[in-house]
Amino acid sequence: MKNHLKKIIVPPTWNVEKKGGRYVTHPNPGGHSLEFTLPLGSIIRDELELTTTMTETRRLLRQNKVLVDGKRRIDPAFGVGLFDVLSLPEDHHYRISLDGKGRLCLVKITAAESKLKVCKIIGKKMLEGKKTQLNLHDGKNILSEVKAVVGEGVLVTLPEFTIKEVLPIKAGAPIFLTQGKHSGDLGNFKEIKGEEVVYAKGSEDIFTSKKYLFVVGKDKPLITLQNKE
Repeated sequence: MKNHLKKIIVPPTWNVEKKGGRYVTHPNPGGHSLEFTLPLGSIIRDELELTTTMTETRRLLRQNKVLVDGKRRIDPAFGVGLFDVLSLPEDHHYRISLDGKGRLCLVKITAAESKLKVCKIIGKKMLEGKKTQLNLHDGKNILSEVKAVVGEGVLVTLPEFTIKEVLPIKAGAPIFLTQGKHSGDLGNFKEIKGEEVVYAKGSEDIFTSKKYLFVVGKDKPLITLQNKE
């Protein structure tokens, strides 16, 4: 696999400045799809501007103070994906989210919130011993006895990655749209009609595919999804 991508073919979810070089770092394969993954080194250098060169970025990472979901990462090509938590020296914490145009962005969060993450259940299977394995959107799997179904959300603690609570799909639940023309929207679930979801945003009812739905809380979002204006 190539270790770089041409800027002209990066996913539309990447907010990449087309000037200043032809290539960007290709993130290593991981639990997230390329569409929803940014390379750690590019985040540090280009998004946060903590360094000016990849050499400086590697030096920073070798200090073993950069965490993703509470675990130390030193590879600049490590993929940081949707809703992952990035923690940096001097107590700076960010969550990967989507802006109003459906592009990956960094959202500033508190130290307390950096210990939490919302995941979507995308698969479920029974293992030997009647143990239930939940497959999550970020590629991780959890053995759990909680009652949950595919499509619902779970709030997990970091870095232990244990389920704190299940976030069911129910009327009024806050949902975040991860794809489609409403990508980056935050609204409240109303109902499912076949393969479509109806959600409310202000006084407007909006229809979208139910596969784009991501439950992020019960009565209100449990994580910060958008930067304050």
